[in-house]
Amino acid sequence: MKKRRFGRTGHQSTVAILGAAALGERTPAEVDAVMEQVIAAGVNHIDVAPSYGQAEKRLGPWLARMRDSFFLGCKTMERTREGAAAEMRRSLERLQVDAFDLYQLHAITSMEELDQVTGPGGALEAIRDARAPGLTRFIGITSHGLDAPAVLLEALHRFDFDSVLFPVNFVLYANPAYRRDAVELLRQCRAREVGVMAIKSVARGPWGDRPKTYDTWYVPFDDIEHIQPAVNLALSQDVTGLCSVGDITILPLFLEACARFTPLSLAEQGVLVASANEYEPLFT
Repeated sequence: MKKRRFGRTGHQSTVAILGAAALGERTPAEVDAVMEQVIAAGVNHIDVAPSYGQAEKRLGPWLARMRDSFFLGCKTMERTREGAAAEMRRSLERLQVDAFDLYQLHAITSMEELDQVTGPGGALEAIRDARAPGLTRFIGITSHGLDAPAVLLEALHRFDFDSVLFPVNFVLYANPAYRRDAVELLRQCRAREVGVMAIKSVARGPWGDRPKTYDTWYVPFDDIEHIQPAVNLALSQDVTGLCSVGDITILPLFLEACARFTPLSLAEQGVLVASANEYEPLFT
């Protein structure tokens, strides 16, 4: 598994990052099987959140034994200083660790939410407070939806975040405004040495009214013929790595695609993006 420097953290993260949402509704035995698979693939970076069901509790026994094997990122959806501080303490306890490598403001999807978390009494204050005693080494922010790149660009102007996380997907890149802002965000992250995690790289489209056949927030590509080019395009951008798909049955294909990543030329990327009209936009 190839590795890339995670911005100014200096950590050499694998291009596949375990998105622990996949563990949220799984039994301990299923989680054990997934973790053995992830370790065998060489993955060394985990991204988890209290909003991911039972994921923190499921990971706890593994981290208690193997904390030094993983760069560990966690998140909060709390928007106030008090709420974020309390949630961080609960996450540390459930994960059975003393500190995080990265703690992130999670799912900041609008300028109004950004105002709330970065303003007086906002969640960012709690994370900054936690950095001084070593409860987290680095501070990040995540965003979702069509406005994600624009929101994160503004966030970088307000605070010197160490990392960002947002969707990078060839179907999304067919949206000119999204792609424009995403390219600018990646340019600024490179200039500032901000680590970048990408999500939804293998998303095909929204579920809509169709029955959910996978444990994902979106309809995923589910065969290597489609997963490989989607992963290739996402990793051809200036990102550190891709958070893994939320369904454990697709996870092996995702890990395989990351291990076999081949960079795409701009022309090849253009051909793939041009095929996006075959799919429904993930966000509207």
